[in-house]
Amino acid sequence: MSTRIWGHVFRNVLKPQRKCQRFIAPGFCTKASGSPDEFSVQYLEEGAVAVFSLNRQSARNAISKSLMTKLRDALQTVKFDSNLRALIIRSLVPGTFCAGADLKERATMKPEEVGPFVTSLRGSLSDIANLPIPTIVALDGTAVGGGLEMALACDIRVAADTAKMGLVETKLAIIPGGGGTQRLTRVVGPSIAKEMIFTARIIDGVQAREIGLVNHSVPQNDDGDAAFQRSIELAREIAPQGPIALKMAKLAINQGNEVDLESALKFEEMCYAQTIPTKDRMEGLMAFKEKRPPKYKGH
Repeated sequence: MSTRIWGHVFRNVLKPQRKCQRFIAPGFCTKASGSPDEFSVQYLEEGAVAVFSLNRQSARNAISKSLMTKLRDALQTVKFDSNLRALIIRSLVPGTFCAGADLKERATMKPEEVGPFVTSLRGSLSDIANLPIPTIVALDGTAVGGGLEMALACDIRVAADTAKMGLVETKLAIIPGGGGTQRLTRVVGPSIAKEMIFTARIIDGVQAREIGLVNHSVPQNDDGDAAFQRSIELAREIAPQGPIALKMAKLAINQGNEVDLESALKFEEMCYAQTIPTKDRMEGLMAFKEKRPPKYKGH
């Protein structure tokens, strides 16, 4: 059973779970600040998983000022949603995740406007990285420049085997400015990151998995959403876990990765301590004892 929405075929994996300001289709709701033609927010798993959908059809999801504003607003909303357990970012444009910065718009900017725009973009991508919930990006199509930088800001990357990705900014006589030089290096190591950036090379999903750029590479399906479907599976694995534990685990990993091992272990100790007095921890113990699934509430 499938439902055709905006020219795509989606399996009925999203059910109407949460009220929102405007319904686009069964199971899909969008914030008033984001046009369904460009950006929308949907929910699944009884509101535990949010899905950000990029849909700038005419511009291959190139990041414009408008799209960045809508992304930033949506991030602020989910950041304070205590019901959320995970976020998926995906594209509704066939064969494309995100083509990077909107170069047509960039060409109209004065030199003194470019720096602040890139700084704002870098900040928005850091907001993704710093969300207190796990984030998954579904790469069912091309992700280059800022598109790959957005993917790098996510915790887990899933790519179709046919997806293309790379940091190609040196072709334009600039460098990645949305965190790419730093996040790619931390994911694949400095040598591979340098080679990819110096050559502006584009690789596919299989090659990306081989170098550790993505967690999963999956064969593309007829609907063109194989990475999204795998991302939903991952989100459903994450959703039942203790929300405070997820937040603390992410914080411990992210912060610990930036310091020496001894300091990182101290940070892990502090994060673990945050889970001890929670009601969720006691619920987990009781559920284990009573041989039933736990019902975590985030406190």
